[in-house]
Amino acid sequence: MRALYEKRNDDLYCRDSRKKGKTLGYISHLHHHIELAFVKSGKTRVLVDSDEYIVESGDVIVVFPNQIHRFETLEREEYILLLINPDLLPEFSKQFTTTVPVSNLIKGAAADGELLSLIESISSTYYDNASYKDMILRGYLLAFFGKLLQKTELRDVQSCDYHVLGMILNYCIQNSDKNLSLSVLENELHISKYYISHVMSSKLHIGFNDYINSLRISNACKYLLRTDKSVTEISDIVGFNTLRTFNRAFFKQMGLTPSDYRAKMKNDSSVPSVPL
Repeated sequence: MRALYEKRNDDLYCRDSRKKGKTLGYISHLHHHIELAFVKSGKTRVLVDSDEYIVESGDVIVVFPNQIHRFETLEREEYILLLINPDLLPEFSKQFTTTVPVSNLIKGAAADGELLSLIESISSTYYDNASYKDMILRGYLLAFFGKLLQKTELRDVQSCDYHVLGMILNYCIQNSDKNLSLSVLENELHISKYYISHVMSSKLHIGFNDYINSLRISNACKYLLRTDKSVTEISDIVGFNTLRTFNRAFFKQMGLTPSDYRAKMKNDSSVPSVPL
């Protein structure tokens, strides 16, 4: 599964479909954040790494950091979507850094009244401007994941590889607009370039060059939608050597030219994208 690496600067993002009407459809992507969708109605196909799930009314899908995932809307959904920096919940750092779910789908989670109440409280507080909002949200998130993880069977992953992966991704995120190669990372991180390549292919199922391109394209998507900068300017800003290389890589990843992507995303809320 070809995946876009999404760079996120926010610790918490919430989207409630009752307030923003976009569907859940997203292209394949991954990020350091935990991603969770609480589906109230509708139907979505979700692919996480090599597993496929059908998410329906009352279900929750939870994706741990650096798991590749894609959402395909089958029937327009009503949902609450959360993206959470795991550093916001250090109490669960072991679970989020050394394990992944055996199944990312929790069927019928809405039947648990406490879970349903907590996710609604997270959404309403997120959209509110009340005093102590951040502390209240963290309290709700702790309670929510405390309940949710009771319903989630976890399996261990190799923490050493994931520690190295975190170092690689962090360095690349910080320097994505610069000249990057396996040799550069080897010199900067003091890790064998062959081990770097092995960790990325085994954990992310993506080659180094494809990953760097996906990271740059993720940044380019945000410039295309949030600014009036030209495609040529954006190509240079995000780190591509030539406009031709940028256009080719963008089309390979997104199936559209940068100009077409900008036009369609501004006019069609159902075009699959990444959470913005």
